[in-house]
Amino acid sequence: MLLPVIVVLTLTSSACGENPAVQVILTNKGLQYGKHLGAGLIQEKLDVVTLPDISGKVGIGIFGSVDYTLTGVTITKCDFPEPSVEFYESVTGFKMSISGLSVALRGRWMTHFGIIHDGGSFDMAIFSMDVTSVVELGRDPDGHLSITSVSCDAQVGDVDIHFHGGASWMFQPFVEHFKGRIRAIIEDNICPNVEEYIVSLEYHLQDMKVSFNVDEDFAFDLPLTSAPIIDASCMNLGLKGEFYNIKTHAEPPFEAQPFTVPEQPGYMLSVGLSEFTLNSAAYGLYSAGLLQAIINDSMIPPYIPVHLNTSSMGPFIPQLPKMYPDLLMNLQIYAREVPMFSFHPNVVKLDFQGAAKAFAIQPNGTQIPLFSLSVDSKFSSKVWIAGGRLKGSMAQDNFTLTLVASEVGPVKVDSLENLMMLGMKVVLAKVNMELGKGIVLPRTRHAELVNTVLAVEEGFIAVSSDAQVLLRDSGFN
Repeated sequence: MLLPVIVVLTLTSSACGENPAVQVILTNKGLQYGKHLGAGLIQEKLDVVTLPDISGKVGIGIFGSVDYTLTGVTITKCDFPEPSVEFYESVTGFKMSISGLSVALRGRWMTHFGIIHDGGSFDMAIFSMDVTSVVELGRDPDGHLSITSVSCDAQVGDVDIHFHGGASWMFQPFVEHFKGRIRAIIEDNICPNVEEYIVSLEYHLQDMKVSFNVDEDFAFDLPLTSAPIIDASCMNLGLKGEFYNIKTHAEPPFEAQPFTVPEQPGYMLSVGLSEFTLNSAAYGLYSAGLLQAIINDSMIPPYIPVHLNTSSMGPFIPQLPKMYPDLLMNLQIYAREVPMFSFHPNVVKLDFQGAAKAFAIQPNGTQIPLFSLSVDSKFSSKVWIAGGRLKGSMAQDNFTLTLVASEVGPVKVDSLENLMMLGMKVVLAKVNMELGKGIVLPRTRHAELVNTVLAVEEGFIAVSSDAQVLLRDSGFN
């Protein structure tokens, strides 16, 4: 009966020696919530639990012994005390116990004495059952969370049985003689069943994915970087947290830096996300050549006074309309270096070093190189959680254009820079409108985050939250 508690607790979590980029912390508040969920799940399942048959012999003095079987045993009532679950630091796991559990059962009895067969029904009561289980959590070579039974102890205080029907009047007097055996059989079967469920749970943990495809190009790698860290108040799972290109899977030229998520005992769980995770995504995009775009005149809004054609660009490049009159232009923009995110108290910064190459398009489609610019930008943004949504705002801190080469004479870089800064203001206004709407926090069919708060710290973002879980029809056994 302790196993559903283990299931709930282990499912709240999933390259050894490396610093984790993602940390998931389960607090004692979350542990106790998981315990209540497990206890409720047990209560729901009691009505459909069928216990194994119990068989044996009972002596009837000079007549020898009678073979008996207790079958179809179901639970009719359960006095289910509050379980105890705690982090167990000495074995890096959990200690779970139930004390004073009493159960009423009903079933059928069958006897075989020579050629005589008999049967009827029975009622059984098991009093003062105590069960304690200790499990250890670890990490397997592939980064899966592992669970192992360390110890289990089960004791039954007493058993009482009443037979009905058939020749039950004959067997009832012998109850005192063989109920000790029934009690021993029950005790001997509790821990093997507990350990069987733990083995089953371990099998399912090994079958869980530690890498998830984001789309056809990218995946998110989330194996454990080390065994869980457990103390008296919380459990910390360190996860790799790296985005990578599925085709190349090239490791980024930077490593995740260590960070410590502040303890938040008032919340059930906390998640820390370091700069490495976002920067690995940026590196994957950059190394795959995806951080580039072609801007043409059809993409410029009609209300913008300057368009991508050689005549319109004349005020900034005087020789251009003379050399290539009335031609449309393309602007190729790409990242020169990997864009890098950095987290600082209350702010997220982005450093983008890009380049722009301009081309004139001849009537036959041939592109004529015109000039090249380096484009260096710095952005800062704020992120927060409100109304169950992740929201944000972005501002431009710096924008610098530098002429790299020109095939069309002098370029008025300062004037062009001012124009592009005006264009960036229009773009940022639209971006901030969308960021202000926010995106709904992740949820599943059976769980959602509630009372969620977000803080940007030095080097990482910390999200602390409670969880609301609905276990009905969730398929737990």
